[in-house]
Amino acid sequence: LRDELKSKGYEIFDYVDEETGDTVLMQQYYIAFLKRGPERSQTPEAADSLQELHMAHLARMYAEGYADISGPFGDDGEIRGITIYNTPTLKIADSLANRDPMVRAGRLVVEVHPWWAAKGFPLR
Repeated sequence: LRDELKSKGYEIFDYVDEETGDTVLMQQYYIAFLKRGPERSQTPEAADSLQELHMAHLARMYAEGYADISGPFGDDGEIRGITIYNTPTLKIADSLANRDPMVRAGRLVVEVHPWWAAKGFPLR
């Protein structure tokens, strides 16, 4: 797996877990924060349509293997949700995140950051 990821351009490193003796492979992902955008004046119908297109975009990102997890936040804050992109570069993740119809319409803006996680560890 290490060689495959490196050949595709992913940033990785590994370490030995002192407690278990297992080698843990870490991969760099990209976390996109979807933030409230400047253009919030759409009609309710237009906003609903954008939401449907937004959900289809996220489903496509997951189905095509570019995104591993997406979801909204449970409050009404400035950051509306996140998507974790499984791409080899920030440029690719940023490009995919900015293809979101909500972002294109200005209803959301994107802020992408590198993020490290262990391969194969599930959410708990």
